[in-house]
Amino acid sequence: MATLVPIPKLGQSEETVIIDSWRAKEGDVIKKGDVLFEVETDKAVLEVESQFEGTLLKIVVPAGKEVPVMITACVLGKPGEEIPEIAEAPAPKAAAPAKPAAPVAKAAPTPIKTSTGQVQKANAPFEPASASASVPVVHIPNPSPRARKLAQDYLIDLKKIQGTGGTVGRVNEGDVKNYLETSGYNDKKITPSAFNLAKKENLELIAIDGSGENGRVTLADVKDAADEKPQEMNAMRRIIAERLTESKQTIPHFYVTVSIDMTDLMAKRKQLKEDDINLSVNVFIVKAAAMTLKEFPYVNAAVQGNAIVRKSKVNVGVAVSVENGLVVPVVKNTDRKALDEIQAEIAELAEKARTNKLGADEMKGGTFTISNMGMLNVESFGAIINPGEAAILAVASAIPTPVVIDGEIVIRNIMKVSLSADHRVVDGAMGAEFINAFKNKLEDSELWDNMI
Repeated sequence: MATLVPIPKLGQSEETVIIDSWRAKEGDVIKKGDVLFEVETDKAVLEVESQFEGTLLKIVVPAGKEVPVMITACVLGKPGEEIPEIAEAPAPKAAAPAKPAAPVAKAAPTPIKTSTGQVQKANAPFEPASASASVPVVHIPNPSPRARKLAQDYLIDLKKIQGTGGTVGRVNEGDVKNYLETSGYNDKKITPSAFNLAKKENLELIAIDGSGENGRVTLADVKDAADEKPQEMNAMRRIIAERLTESKQTIPHFYVTVSIDMTDLMAKRKQLKEDDINLSVNVFIVKAAAMTLKEFPYVNAAVQGNAIVRKSKVNVGVAVSVENGLVVPVVKNTDRKALDEIQAEIAELAEKARTNKLGADEMKGGTFTISNMGMLNVESFGAIINPGEAAILAVASAIPTPVVIDGEIVIRNIMKVSLSADHRVVDGAMGAEFINAFKNKLEDSELWDNMI
């Protein structure tokens, strides 16, 4: 009997994925553990291994298509075996449109006379007789082949042309020619090299303003227009946008900032380096945060409906910038690990993140996140809470700063750290207590002496 192989759910938040590429082809003999395909999620490109054996009879989901998780990706079985009928993969669910505050009056459409003398309403949608009154069906007719060819030759956007063909307003060749006459296109001047680049970049010529003599469109004008073309978000960028928008819209953030004197800790780190013990500043930050989270369980928590869930584990996510966005690998049980263990694990996870080799399990289970921009020369910033957590720590650069100590002005390395907290779980006083406890740990030289 043929086996239907699903696309696995690789993370708690993953509802859709894109098969980036197939590593096997129809007719291949598949063994358990063989890589079938790679999927692109919001965090990484991951390999999916087969849990079954057999011949790859049919690839159901092609590469490049975004589909829901757990649908059938392919069929395995014996050569010649009958392949069961499989429904086409459904499109991912779109977000419900926002309900307008009040109906907006629309201007009556302008009548347009067609070439046959009939009067038709501009922009009026074609509605089949069977269309529901509550859910109107809009039919957008395809342009004729001649119209499409002419539009391609002259770099015209067909969506801007009112069609007059047939009963549904199909755009025909005459409509395109009429548009060329009435839109001012024929008055447009463009250099040959600029035209060739515009065609290559699929740009609409009439939308490009010319800066040359008498408004002539130059190569530089086309290059500027090409640079401004909208760039489709990849899967990672889209999910980042969705999750952070969800966070800002549904989580009431508040922010607390303190300045931490890192002078002694940085001197200790330098001394350790001379003894061949190389620990990054970030390791001390992660460890200090983990210890502080044990003292403040409501900061190491999350909201679920009308309940607050305090997490028993301290799993610190460390944000890592990658080429296509941002990923957050998680150091599990951070509070129980030694500094050198944390150092090695962060280095390994960061390398995997930058080479798209992070496993799904290495990005799951975070209870608190640290975003460290200390290496980017920033004075301070506020981070957005990762949904499913109650807080995030934004770490800025340690900057030499004049401060007053015992009545004298001295230069110290001061690092500003901001806590973004979910006000449904953490009150202002608790947020202040947490970040000051974190500050005290980083400034406590004796604490680190006992840990190294």
